[in-house]
Amino acid sequence: MPTNEDLLKQPARLYFVEYSKAWTGRPYYWGGDDPLQGFDCSGLVVEGLKGIGFLEENDDYAAEGLFNLYKSKEVMAPYAGCLIFWFNTDNKAVHIAIAIDKDFMIHAGGGGRKTTSYAEAIRTNAFIKMRHIPSYNKFRSEKYGQAHRIVDPFLIP
Repeated sequence: MPTNEDLLKQPARLYFVEYSKAWTGRPYYWGGDDPLQGFDCSGLVVEGLKGIGFLEENDDYAAEGLFNLYKSKEVMAPYAGCLIFWFNTDNKAVHIAIAIDKDFMIHAGGGGRKTTSYAEAIRTNAFIKMRHIPSYNKFRSEKYGQAHRIVDPFLIP
């Protein structure tokens, strides 16, 4: 497997990772896809993919739609630019994050359907955050019974 440094030499991958990292600290907002109001998990990913021209301006996807879009590009382990999806017991993608390397990710988390204001984001500690991938996988598995899958939207089929 190429090193993270080699992967980040691909301009679109580098821009996607760096652009996504720039939103760290912004509030989580249910259904959000707006830098001023905030992002939910899929809104953050959609914004990053639009930023590099991988999605059209009027494209809008939830986690399940993004997984279906890229599922043919599944990989075994995360690395820079990969998308990590978590699935509920009905095997529907319910959460998504962006790998920034093999160990860390960026995601919009901590909120839920009721997180539609900055005050609620503060109250529930719902923001765009960096997290350790193995620890987060363990958390989602133990708390929600969720498995994860990883795709690389930059792979050429």
